Amino acid sequence: MALVAPSILSADFGHLADEIASISSADWIHVDVMDGRFVPNITIGPLIADAARRARDAHAPHMVVDCHLMIVEPDRYVEDFARAGAQVITVHAEACTHLDRSIQAIKALGVKAGVSLNPHTPESVLDYVLEQCDLVLAMTVNPGFGGQSLIERVFPKIERIRARIDALGLQTRLQVDGGVKADNAWRFVQAGADVLVSGSGVFGAADRAAAIRKIRDAARP
Repeated sequence: MALVAPSILSADFGHLADEIASISSADWIHVDVMDGRFVPNITIGPLIADAARRARDAHAPHMVVDCHLMIVEPDRYVEDFARAGAQVITVHAEACTHLDRSIQAIKALGVKAGVSLNPHTPESVLDYVLEQCDLVLAMTVNPGFGGQSLIERVFPKIERIRARIDALGLQTRLQVDGGVKADNAWRFVQAGADVLVSGSGVFGAADRAAAIRKIRDAARP
């Protein structure tokens, strides 16, 4: 069954604890970190990640804190996010000069390591690191803003990444982020994704628990 990971990028940060309580039926909390350099927007840092983790502890301790670093020089900050409570830290292949070193730095902190690919980035960049990855994140929108429409041409890439994971017999999670809604969740799962990030698709709903349930139900094989 696919996991549902609401992105707090679409949450009301003035009431973050309540917002996280409202998604307590989800599986993961997705924390989108942007620096205004790698992407044209600035969002949050380790302090908010730590606040999200504390809210998670209070309301839904089963949820995994999943930090997606859309930043340049991510190696400088992975320790801060690990200290803030991140259980998964994902860096962008495009932002890492030495991607294998970045992955190893994350894993050395006792945190699961993910690699994210922008829509235009070929999956071949994973050829020499995939066996080290706990997660691959295939962006289905251009990173930087919430609420975008998905880019259809990314689906074949998701399928190829899934085929490679399976061919190597890996347990690597395949996550997708961008344009995920209840009415299209099945398409991502059919392509091979098993972690579905949804921001406005969850936080834009009046009943967040119902939105999560609809995505989860729609994603069932």
